[in-house]
Amino acid sequence: QVQLVESGGGLVQAGGSLRLSCAASGFTFSRYAMGWFRQAPGKEREFVAAITWSGGSTYYADSVKGRFTIARDNGKITLSLQMNSLKPEDTAVYYCAAAPWAGAWPPTNFGSWGQGTQVTVSS
Repeated sequence: QVQLVESGGGLVQAGGSLRLSCAASGFTFSRYAMGWFRQAPGKEREFVAAITWSGGSTYYADSVKGRFTIARDNGKITLSLQMNSLKPEDTAVYYCAAAPWAGAWPPTNFGSWGQGTQVTVSS
């Protein structure tokens, strides 16, 4: 059973940084593409970033490109999202997600989700 547990959220001032982590268990981590999504109040969940099973390729939403960095450690079975130059519009619940690697890039088959971690950026 896939389990994803996010941590690292919090309150930060605009321009600051946060690092989110996702601990994965219950599946063969290295056979999955991984991603981060977010959902702001009153809005639909949106894609933030994705990384291939090997970590060799990454993909970002235009809104975070150049500010956020997704990374994975297949040995430690963890996913991370380094968020720099944060803006108030980055405020949302951030979710870790897993997609069985099927060769398509970027993946569209994210089917497992964590419970989310709140990120609040004050102006």
